[in-house]
Amino acid sequence: MTTKFFRQTHQILAIAAISTFGLLSTVSHAATYKLDPHHTAVRFSVDHFGTSTNAGGFYNLDGTLEYAPERQQGFIGLTIPIANLSTGIKAFDDHLKSEDFFNIARYPTAYFKSTNWQFAGNKVAAVTGDLTLNGQTNPVTLIATKFNCYDSPILNAEACGGDFTTTIDRTKWGMDTYTTGGAMKDIKLVIQVEGSKVADLN
Repeated sequence: MTTKFFRQTHQILAIAAISTFGLLSTVSHAATYKLDPHHTAVRFSVDHFGTSTNAGGFYNLDGTLEYAPERQQGFIGLTIPIANLSTGIKAFDDHLKSEDFFNIARYPTAYFKSTNWQFAGNKVAAVTGDLTLNGQTNPVTLIATKFNCYDSPILNAEACGGDFTTTIDRTKWGMDTYTTGGAMKDIKLVIQVEGSKVADLN
């Protein structure tokens, strides 16, 4: 069997998996990009009782990006495996994964699904969507700090992606541990997404 066949089969299976979680959009005539887990991550930082900053991230994410710049439309569907959380400190990771915070035994996965894209001129400015975390869904707005498409010499395909930032109130997702003791509830997120264009399977 040809390399092209295996590539197309992988693309079909990947899109089917994402569709299972309702993370495919209905944006018509948009190019579709399979997100690259090596260039897609969610990193967070939070004030630690006014003394220092704790930071970490979620890696090996899966998802899809759709982009139609000529109509100023787009879509991001992102699956976030909470079990992949990493701060570089195992004891801290274990605490964050416990019932005090992310409770991965009950909610091992989080999801983001965009509902609207905003443009400033011909540039992506912001993406609004719903974040499902700890079994609760709330709207968030991601501010684009950069977004671009290019021909990847490594992937031999067009790639699109960008960096986004937002700040969320963790208590809206049921994480209020230590907030009465002075721990901040606001979490800064930096989201990196990049994917390669899915070839026409026809």
